[in-house]
Amino acid sequence: MEIREPDPDESGRIREVVDSSMTTSFRLSPGQIDAVTDDQFADDAVAERLEDEATVLRVAETGDEIEGETVAGFVEGRLEDGWGTVNWLFVDPEHRGRGIGTRLYEAASETMRDRGVEQICVSVLEANTEGHGFVERFGLEHGGDRRIEIADESLVKYAYTDPGVDVDLPGESGTEDATEEAFPETEATDGMLTTTDDGETVYIDRDEERSGTAAPFYVTYEDEALTDQYGFYCANCGSVDISMDNVDRLECADCGNTHAERSGESYDDSYL
Repeated sequence: MEIREPDPDESGRIREVVDSSMTTSFRLSPGQIDAVTDDQFADDAVAERLEDEATVLRVAETGDEIEGETVAGFVEGRLEDGWGTVNWLFVDPEHRGRGIGTRLYEAASETMRDRGVEQICVSVLEANTEGHGFVERFGLEHGGDRRIEIADESLVKYAYTDPGVDVDLPGESGTEDATEEAFPETEATDGMLTTTDDGETVYIDRDEERSGTAAPFYVTYEDEALTDQYGFYCANCGSVDISMDNVDRLECADCGNTHAERSGESYDDSYL
């Protein structure tokens, strides 16, 4: 395996890796995946980053004399305000289980530290079902959320940092504090987050979260003590008109945000 800078003519292969990785591991619709890849990993977007001195791009090349060499993984980091932020890390599902993700993360982190960054931050989309566990294996902890806009798609990123780090996270264009902005149609009532349904106050438990294709769902209750469950709240649009089928699949009737349980067997250390 070789970790190196990508060539400009490899942007097409990078996009293939991104698309296959997101299709396998992200709770996003095909349209959302296309929007992200079109916006972030088009030929001109990759070429622009290659020319940006504040951006660190690395690919993992694997193969042999018989099958030939191929790009099997990709990582992007950015230096800003004394931070090194790993924004994207993808490994082709066909090449997982070989330590490619770990090598890419270590290479990007080492490069950014060599360039003088003081702290490393890793951003993971909330919809990335396997990325959170991967990052936590390096001892990083969830330090905050951000809502980002990519090609008119509103997504939530989790920021992971070293334990005990108490500084402002690096800024990012088009982002908002998810803890402030991720709960439309709500208000604080005696320290609790609430919404209303047909004039009735509904209490939202922010500790009981279910992932969604557009934003998380949260369990709701009829009472402030959070004992009598009311239903679910959609953090994408603020609706409590949420249906659940017999396999615990949630769907918002207003915006189409969905959640489906994944088997515990689906997490297979595929990045490591």
